[in-house]
Amino acid sequence: MLSDGALRMLVLLQFNALGFTPVQLAWLFLLYELAGIVTNLGAGWLAARFGLAATLYGGLALQIGALVALAQLDPGWGVSASVVFVMAVQGVSGVAKDLAKMSSKSAVKLLAPSEAGGLFRWVALLTGSKNAVKGFGFFLGAALLALAGFQAAVWGMAAVLAAILAAVVLFLPAGLPGRMKSEDSWGGWRSKDWRVNRLSLARMFLFGARDVWFVVGIPVYFQSVLSDGSAEGRRAAFFLVGGFMALWIIAYGLVQGLAPRILGRKDQTEAAMVAKATHWAGRLVPLPFLLAGAAWAAGGPALWLTAVLVLGLLAFGFVFAVNSSVHSYLILAFGAAERITRDVGFYYMANAAGRLIGTLLSGLSYQAGGLPLCLATAGGMALASWLSMRWLRAGA
Repeated sequence: MLSDGALRMLVLLQFNALGFTPVQLAWLFLLYELAGIVTNLGAGWLAARFGLAATLYGGLALQIGALVALAQLDPGWGVSASVVFVMAVQGVSGVAKDLAKMSSKSAVKLLAPSEAGGLFRWVALLTGSKNAVKGFGFFLGAALLALAGFQAAVWGMAAVLAAILAAVVLFLPAGLPGRMKSEDSWGGWRSKDWRVNRLSLARMFLFGARDVWFVVGIPVYFQSVLSDGSAEGRRAAFFLVGGFMALWIIAYGLVQGLAPRILGRKDQTEAAMVAKATHWAGRLVPLPFLLAGAAWAAGGPALWLTAVLVLGLLAFGFVFAVNSSVHSYLILAFGAAERITRDVGFYYMANAAGRLIGTLLSGLSYQAGGLPLCLATAGGMALASWLSMRWLRAGA
């Protein structure tokens, strides 16, 4: 997750500095998200057939390969060739990330203690720490780009990740299940539980609401405000933009880890957790609409608008983190142990679909209507997530 966050920020800031348009920047990440859809569908089957340890090793190895390939990027290539090449490399990176994530999340269901509240506590801890590490990766990517340059940063990450893979192979504790004997056929990927399907729909819109502003809109706006166009100005903007994105993800991860305390431990039945998730989904809806209104009223970059955006997006992150943490608990609570890799894979397929939609809309909405339209689109996605949770609660 550290290399995943760093790689995203490296690619975004490097190609924005080279003059890529918002739509072109969005294209760089589209195959990454599309690969997540396919991978999460197939990863559950692969884990059931070959074991969770095998998919974890495979994810780490693929990420190393993606970094090595990206280091071959030639600055002399044209825009089209660069976009196609980076899209392909990002696609491999997306496969790598989702193989590792599906493996770790499925293992929690199988290995977590069975006492009351144990599953929610361990899910929150794993999800929160994972995203905090990824957030630090955002800052690391920006810092490496500013201090070492693009190629040196990519080679350095590949070397460190290779050492991590060797350590995982040597020291991974026993306990991760191997091949599961039930439902080995590819055709069993679809969830048979209507609760999983409705939760997955809510998850898709939730992550779409985040990525509409997160992938292109806000980073490009902040870089336009913070950079004066000089080499020094761009370097300073790299640090500031990367620092904010890192802070947002780290804070988001910390809130996820604290979600059991925020929500209270008195009633953690499935019905109660669905009700809490619906309530917090409703809290998210007005925030991006209010920020869109502020951006429209400002009419362009302004100091007060930047301050409002920082505070508003931190508030968005707090509510979003609680939503995400409860979703991560519910998918494991709903999923049956004998097909948990399939249900988790289907759920994260929907997650990746939301990111894909959000990534595309991020570039399109920002280029078509600037920051106000970008944030208003995020609000529409948040509204759809809340309506999906209401649908789940109605059937629970």
